[in-house]
Amino acid sequence: MTTTAIAADLQAAIENCAREPIRTPGSIQPQGFLLVIDEASMTVVQVSENVTDWIEIAPSQLLGMHLDDLVKSGSAFVDQLSDLDEDQLQAFHVGDTTLIQGERAGQLFAMMLHRNDGVLIAEFEPASDASSAHGRLYPLIRSFISQMREDESVDELCLRSVGFIKRITGYGRVNAYRFDKEGNGVVNAELADDGYDKYLGLCFPASDIPQQARELYCANRIRIIADVDYAPSPIIPAHNPATGQPLDLSFATLRSVSPVHLHYMRNMGTGASMSISIVMNGQLWGLISCHNHAPRDVSFQTRTACELLGRVLSLQVETKGAHLRSQKMLSLRKQIVQMLGAMADHDSVLNGLKSLPDVFLGFVGASGAAVVSDTECDLYGLTPPQNQVHALATWLNNRQGSDVFHSDNVGRDIPNLPGLAKSIGGVLAVSISEVHSNYILWFKPEQTHVVHWAGKPEKVVDVSGSLSPRQSFAKWHQTVEGYSTPWDETEIEGVAELRLAVLGIVLRKAEELAQMATELKRSNKELEAFSYSVSHDLRAPLRHIAGYAELLTDMEQANLTERGQRFLGTIGESAKFAGTLVDNLLSFSQMGRSAMRLSEVNLAAMIESIKREMEPEYQGRTIEWITGELPIIVADPAFLHLAMRNLVANAIKYTRNEAVAVIEITAAETADTVTVSIRDNGVGFDMQYAGKLFGVFQRLHRMDEFEGTGIGLANVRRIVERHGGTVKAEGVLDQGATFSITLPKKHLSPVAR
Repeated sequence: MTTTAIAADLQAAIENCAREPIRTPGSIQPQGFLLVIDEASMTVVQVSENVTDWIEIAPSQLLGMHLDDLVKSGSAFVDQLSDLDEDQLQAFHVGDTTLIQGERAGQLFAMMLHRNDGVLIAEFEPASDASSAHGRLYPLIRSFISQMREDESVDELCLRSVGFIKRITGYGRVNAYRFDKEGNGVVNAELADDGYDKYLGLCFPASDIPQQARELYCANRIRIIADVDYAPSPIIPAHNPATGQPLDLSFATLRSVSPVHLHYMRNMGTGASMSISIVMNGQLWGLISCHNHAPRDVSFQTRTACELLGRVLSLQVETKGAHLRSQKMLSLRKQIVQMLGAMADHDSVLNGLKSLPDVFLGFVGASGAAVVSDTECDLYGLTPPQNQVHALATWLNNRQGSDVFHSDNVGRDIPNLPGLAKSIGGVLAVSISEVHSNYILWFKPEQTHVVHWAGKPEKVVDVSGSLSPRQSFAKWHQTVEGYSTPWDETEIEGVAELRLAVLGIVLRKAEELAQMATELKRSNKELEAFSYSVSHDLRAPLRHIAGYAELLTDMEQANLTERGQRFLGTIGESAKFAGTLVDNLLSFSQMGRSAMRLSEVNLAAMIESIKREMEPEYQGRTIEWITGELPIIVADPAFLHLAMRNLVANAIKYTRNEAVAVIEITAAETADTVTVSIRDNGVGFDMQYAGKLFGVFQRLHRMDEFEGTGIGLANVRRIVERHGGTVKAEGVLDQGATFSITLPKKHLSPVAR
């Protein structure tokens, strides 16, 4: 057989495997039996063939029988499902029951029940000592949850989870593995008894778990195979009499599994297994996999505990991932602000980036970068030759797709430029013009590395044309070449934000100005000169004034009169204030440039964080904080934090003359808006000047009374307006003030599941 024919057979076998009806296998595992109930009539419409082995009643006798005629309090158990959410599809232990008919009448069975596919599916297995199980399992779960730490890494958490599950289930080997972006699973935690192969650090190929199986793992978080050599018990009749369709057993504990998977287990030397899903943001993040040499069943109480732990672990992994992502995005946004500030300080994007080469490269952890325009190509760090960079820019300009391109293997993804792979392994590119072929590019070198597989990752087709799992799971080494370290998703998002900022603030403005008439060009140059003067010429003299005033105080203090010392102090303080004013003004001018990143914001937690930040400013004062119930809203966390901090800082500042300052923070909601109000009992203000409060440099109190630059409230208004909201201020002289922000309610796009 030719190589082409072998490849075709393999592809056909893979496609057949992908079409295997794993949700409707037509049979169950025999460690229990199954009844399918028509809910309207409460009669049995389908049964598992092995029901005779369990209760010594033939399937034909059961079909059409009322549930209450077979199971004691059957209808009452069904009624318990009403306590669950409508979308609850998981099998639910409704209780232990006894049979009414047959030679096994009076025998106690645990009954699991769920709705799916338009019917009630009841599963029965031998009852266990529930009180003993609950008394043992609850303290263990409580202990597991209470021991969680914020500084605990994901791998440490997985190892603790593995230890817990091994302890309560008794499996010989329990490991956890996480999936990479290709779907390969890497074992990151493992505990195994003597005599079991060890897989810690090994990689399992993505092809071990077909896509439809991954989707089922997300839907049903736990799967058990009590005996790899079980004889499947068919469903009788095979199809639902009402619909004519095979029974969907997606959420059934007893669901039969693929023969290919059973073959896989035998090759691994596994007699029984259980899998617990770790789901993050609706996607399968990893699995906890339990193996035992000999057949092993696990009670529903223990399975429930394992599933609960899996859900807790999933939430923890998701939380830790979100925290790391937030920290990464915060760092990236700080660097974006630095680069945009540099661009604003210079006459072009190119010159701005030139001034911050370390920030430019470190932004995405690159070893080299390039800025390409129609006329220029500037290179930084380790890059391909300039002619290859130009060729890459041309290729990017001709491709169809998003404005951000990334690859961790340019040899694979850009075959048109074979020479490129000799210089680099990965590239991240972003278009920075809607009109011209202008790009910012980052490069990473190739990093050869060794992957340790659990057996050689290849599929074989057996004589029947079906996939045959690999025979050995012994460590197999593969040297991987041509790849760079992968680009992080947050880095890719950060680059997209940088693009929007550059387009919206710098390039678009430059392109529009370039098309203006000659007289507008002159005005533009004057504006650029003013911006340069503010950002450079003004700040430098102010620093000199403040510095020389401080030096003069240190050197000549003894020779100065008290009046001269006072004058000199005033000079220094005024220079510092002017410097702060310039910095705040520049910050205000740049406020509108940063792209907003909406997410859910816990206002209560944000207010508590701000209070802790500002403790040094009101230390020694008596402040009565009154905080109402604050909602969770959708906003940009960084921007909203700045706005709320300014408002809280104002309340603290303008109540300093009160013996007991009272600051009240409340929220009110309508169907479409959320209004957050901060009220104080401070100096207040005359309402006839309320319109001035949110303007730049607008102050209602003298500097010698209350310090400030007059920009804080202007920042609040700009932030709120960028969210589509409004600001409002109310006050009475010497009776306090109330500042309110009203934001529209927004909803995040749902995550695809």
